[in-house]
Amino acid sequence: MSDDDPNRGNFEDIAKALADEVTRAFERISDIDVDEIARTASTEAERARQWIDELGRWLREQAGAAGVAGFPGAAWDDPRAAADSPRPATAPPADDPLKHAGPHPLDLPTADQGLALAALDSGRWRIEPGTSALSVIGDGPGPRDALGLVRELRVRDWLSGDGEITLAGRNALRRWLEAASTA
Repeated sequence: MSDDDPNRGNFEDIAKALADEVTRAFERISDIDVDEIARTASTEAERARQWIDELGRWLREQAGAAGVAGFPGAAWDDPRAAADSPRPATAPPADDPLKHAGPHPLDLPTADQGLALAALDSGRWRIEPGTSALSVIGDGPGPRDALGLVRELRVRDWLSGDGEITLAGRNALRRWLEAASTA
């Protein structure tokens, strides 16, 4: 190879450009503030810890409120029903924060859920086949959050996919009506 090779200048220019780029990359890396990254990660961890603490506090408050409210007349409050229950009676641990919590919220419909089950059962409301759209038959009022209500009923298996009240839904409606009549 001779010094007069025209490609030699291109190669040297490319090598010099690559060396300059590598030098700039190392300079950028050295400018990274590792302490700032550590502070940011620590801040985010502290935020997550605070959020979890607040969630735990809220759950304890909800459990306390459920234990105070109770559900009068419910089968699980009857000691005779507990004696007939096939489930073994186990004492909750002494440090269980939910030991005073009431029954599971799925056992008794909320007011909106109970009203929806009653309206669906009577035919005043119906679910459009293949959808979650709730339609009102006649002039009566509809629910405030129809889609959310239909979803809640389906999640609890109180409403079938085709919009019919299931056996579990009829039993939930019965419990809701019994609780409403004793209140």
